[in-house]
Amino acid sequence: MSQMKVNEGTVDRVIRVIVGVVLVAAAYFATTGVWSIVLYVVAAILLITGAVGFCPLYTLLGISTTKKA
Repeated sequence: MSQMKVNEGTVDRVIRVIVGVVLVAAAYFATTGVWSIVLYVVAAILLITGAVGFCPLYTLLGISTTKKA
C-alpha cells in the first residue's frame, strides 16, 4: 500500500477550506432536504482534502498543484 503524497499546494488547500466552510454555511442556512445533504458531503470532502493536502482525484488525473523543487 502506497503512502499518500501531498499533491495540493498551499493556495489550493486554502481555497478548498474556504469553499468548504461556505458550503457548510449554505447547507445549514439556505437549503433543506437532499440539497443540504449534498452540500454537506461536498463540503466534507473539500475540508478533508484541504486539511490533509491530498486529493485522490488529482492522483488519478496526474495533477499536482505543489511547487516543483
